[in-house]
Amino acid sequence: MVRTEIFFMVFFFFFVILFLIEIYAFQGFRVVSNSIQSDPLRLMTNWTYWLLTIVLLLLTIYGIWQYRKTFQFPVLSKWTLNLFISFLVTKIVFIVFVFSEDIYRLVFGIGTKIMGTETSSFLPERRLFFNQLGLAVAAVPFVSFLYGITKGKYHFKVHKLSIEFDDLPEKFNGFTIAQISDFHSGSFDDHTEVERGIELLAEQKCDVIVFTGDLVNNKADEFEPYLDLFKNLLAPSGKYSILGNHDYGDYVSWPSPEEKQKNFDKLCDLHSQAGFTLLRDENVLIEKEDQSIAMSGVENWGLGFGKRGNLEKAMSGLPKDLFKILLSHDPTHWENEVKTSEHLVRLCLSGHTHGAQMGVEIPGVKFSPVQFRYPHWAGLKEENGRFHYINRGFGYLGFAGRVGIWPEITVIELRRKGGDS
Repeated sequence: MVRTEIFFMVFFFFFVILFLIEIYAFQGFRVVSNSIQSDPLRLMTNWTYWLLTIVLLLLTIYGIWQYRKTFQFPVLSKWTLNLFISFLVTKIVFIVFVFSEDIYRLVFGIGTKIMGTETSSFLPERRLFFNQLGLAVAAVPFVSFLYGITKGKYHFKVHKLSIEFDDLPEKFNGFTIAQISDFHSGSFDDHTEVERGIELLAEQKCDVIVFTGDLVNNKADEFEPYLDLFKNLLAPSGKYSILGNHDYGDYVSWPSPEEKQKNFDKLCDLHSQAGFTLLRDENVLIEKEDQSIAMSGVENWGLGFGKRGNLEKAMSGLPKDLFKILLSHDPTHWENEVKTSEHLVRLCLSGHTHGAQMGVEIPGVKFSPVQFRYPHWAGLKEENGRFHYINRGFGYLGFAGRVGIWPEITVIELRRKGGDS
């Protein structure tokens, strides 16, 4: 009952904000449409704007409502949700222009009032050219979103990096780890493209493959079409995995607690069927000749997403000076516990953020709206000799696309300082 009340409260505030965005964006749009000489065409243009907006909104609401009941978006609503988000981002970019011109108009109006200059109105009229320019600039993210929906979500990128450690055992100098995260198998709509991404992972020929959580959106059955792809992945030193917040089935209503548990047990079994060792507050030793390193994994631990993981248990039995790698889905675990723990975790691998599936990553510029929630949201970070890497995710969720933040396969090479190149 409480979750339903929260759901409707969030929806209410969302629609208030959305209403304000739509009204404000239309003010700028109307400046451009008013330049149309034909009255019928101008009227039709304005009505088309609102008709498209309302239809997309209603179909999106319907899709979200159905998802809460069936765990799946209706096909039509899935596409309208993508278009709705694309148009919304486009309008937000556009109102930046409208707002900046309104600031100019306000300053100009105050200035003329102070100077005592006679004008026909306090605020000058909005300028056609400036609003046309705003629409032209806003078209860039709209086209980018269309690409993200159709191609970007399968635009797999391999991120390679090398990290040096002074305490890495000599036998592990050059040891390679392939990481993927946030598979979200229930979202995919093109098996061939997913297969291509998994083949790209296999081509890296790493010593170890790790998966850092969110195998599904909600139900274990979602992963079954991709089981054979994961089975065929080979890694001489093993394949290891952990659970993410979506893997526990917390975000849907189940007929009974027993059904939820049955789904969870099946999902854990699918990890095993795929050849992965699922680490649930556990650790294993990876050995090379007479030396070893530890691979540990925790249940999901995240602020706002359930603190299930037990770091102490995951480190149980490990010598203090043993080189340790930790798999932990949510990066807030690193920030709030791992990096200050008495257990010296040399490398922590996470996922969860998806990089919001949209943003900009070019030389000198790295931005995603997710950084307002997670300051470190992708890539490598080092603090006091402890390293934390956040994978951008292999799949997608909600918005069925990726814009600027492409699906990632990570390849990390461990190097010993002073070791042979």
